[in-house]
Amino acid sequence: MSLWGPSKTVMVTADEALPGRQSEIHLPERHFVLDTHLKPPFPVGMEVAIVAMGCFWGAEKMFWKIRGVYSTSVGYTGGFTPNPSYEEVCSARTGHTEAVMIAFDPAELSYEALLGLFWEGHNPTQGMRQGNDMGTQYRSALYWTTESQRAVAEASRASYAVRLRQAGFGAITTEIAPAGPFFWAEAYHQQYLAKNPGGYCGLGGTGVRCG
Repeated sequence: MSLWGPSKTVMVTADEALPGRQSEIHLPERHFVLDTHLKPPFPVGMEVAIVAMGCFWGAEKMFWKIRGVYSTSVGYTGGFTPNPSYEEVCSARTGHTEAVMIAFDPAELSYEALLGLFWEGHNPTQGMRQGNDMGTQYRSALYWTTESQRAVAEASRASYAVRLRQAGFGAITTEIAPAGPFFWAEAYHQQYLAKNPGGYCGLGGTGVRCG
């Protein structure tokens, strides 16, 4: 979670990406805080959202505390390397973001409300960094799992961009893309800040509210 040099902010191509591996990383079965399943299948009626907003330790903690969230887990997505290690992702040679998978009950928490937490919880105008964390893994992203999510995400980005501009911020750099393979991060990263309450969290919002 340290400050990276300029080369870490250049996206790798598929041809340049590390080869990765076939085997998945072993995960505990249950969420350390919520005592729910970390991986699908989730209970009927749950919806899945995937967000990237910088260091995934702090991002995950922000969401597991919200009413209507069934489970959270952290992993790597948006790139090319299958089943990468954390060290490989940090090398900027996988193309992945540090991401959070959120399983939530839309009857209790709408996707719109979840996106409000996303936008307000980080600075989506910083490109390939978040605060002092620099590198492609820290870029802001929304990976939609349904066409409905795609429409909501694009509308919310447009709406929040107006508010940011009025507050003097630059353009939003958040990518919105279909969800691809999600590779779970190592067990020690899952719910890291619950296991290490004094651990690092570099997330910080702009102070601009969504509504």
